Amino acid sequence: MAQRWLITGCSSGLGRALAIKLAEAGEKVIATARRPETIDDLARRYSGTLVTGALDVREPAQCQAAVDLAVDCFGGVDVLVNNAGYGQFGAVEEVSDAELAAQFETNVFGPWRLTRAVLPLWREQESGHAIFVSSLAGFMPFPGLAAYTSSKFALEGLAESLAVEAAHLGVRVTIMQPGGFATAYGDSLVEPDRHVVDYEPAISGMLVGLRGIRDLPAINEPELFAEVVLRVARMQLPPLRLPVGPESETYLSAVYAARLQEFEAMTKAGHHVAR
Repeated sequence: MAQRWLITGCSSGLGRALAIKLAEAGEKVIATARRPETIDDLARRYSGTLVTGALDVREPAQCQAAVDLAVDCFGGVDVLVNNAGYGQFGAVEEVSDAELAAQFETNVFGPWRLTRAVLPLWREQESGHAIFVSSLAGFMPFPGLAAYTSSKFALEGLAESLAVEAAHLGVRVTIMQPGGFATAYGDSLVEPDRHVVDYEPAISGMLVGLRGIRDLPAINEPELFAEVVLRVARMQLPPLRLPVGPESETYLSAVYAARLQEFEAMTKAGHHVAR
C-alpha cells in the first residue's frame, strides 16, 4: 500500500533523488523546496503521484502550509523526511552569532517546527514515521564544520527525544547518517565572514576536499540514499540510527569503538568518582 510522504529540500541532491525514487515506486509524495520552480519538472513528470510545494523551513507559516497541502492532496502524512539543510564552514572562533543562528534555524529549528506540525496528525491516526537526515557529522567532529556538526548533533538529540516521547503513540523515528555523496553540498558551503589565518593548517584541507567531493571516482550516488530510505520506511520495526554508504559504517564503527574504549578506561581508573 502506498504511503504518503512529505519531503523537504527536494531541489537537488538527496532530496530530489528520494522524491524521484518514491514517485517511480508509486508512493504519494509532497516534494518541497524553497524555490518550487526548481522542482516543477518533477510535478510534470509524475503528475498524480507527486505534488510540489514551496517550503522554507525557517518560516512557521510555510511549514504548516506544507502539512495542510499533504492533507488536502492525500489525506495526511505517513512519512516525514526532514532533509533540508546546508553547511556553514568555519572554525569555532570564526563563526559569528548570526551565522551560527542561521545554521541552527535551518538545520534544527526548521525540522523541529515541521515535525511539531505533523504530530497532531500522527496522534490522531496512531502512526507515523519521522526520518531525520543527519550526517557522519552528527556523531563525530570534522575540522572547519563546528557549526554544522553542532546542528547535526542537536538534530539527533531532537530525533532521539521524539523516539522516546512518541513511541507509545505509534510514531517511529529513524536517523539517517549518510557519508559522502555526489551532491552539491560542498559547493553550497557557506564560508564565514571572519577569517583567522591560524586555523588554516587544521581546516583548509577539509574545505578543499568538500568542494570537490562529488567529483571523486568512488563517491556514493544519491540514488543509493533513496533506495535505503524507501526500504527503511517499509520496515515494521525500523532502526533508530542507520549509516548510509560503506564509509559511513566504517567511520561510525571506529568512533563507537574509540568512545567505548575511553569510557571503559575512565571508569576502570575511577575518574568518574569524586575523591
